Amino acid sequence: MGEGLFQPLHILLIIGIALLLFGPSKFADLGKGLGEGIRNFKASMKEPEEKPKETPKPPAA
Repeated sequence: MGEGLFQPLHILLIIGIALLLFGPSKFADLGKGLGEGIRNFKASMKEPEEKPKETPKPPAA
């Protein structure tokens, strides 16, 4: 097998323990939240940087 910290069997074992601790519904919510966060991050990286809007100054009397 591959050498390193996270081998496929280790990852499966970690996922199995997480399912036992949190249950399938919490685990699904965690995955959904993580996916939305990554999507939002990618979208914000693609958007051009917006200039801050300057508020018009009231005319001096």
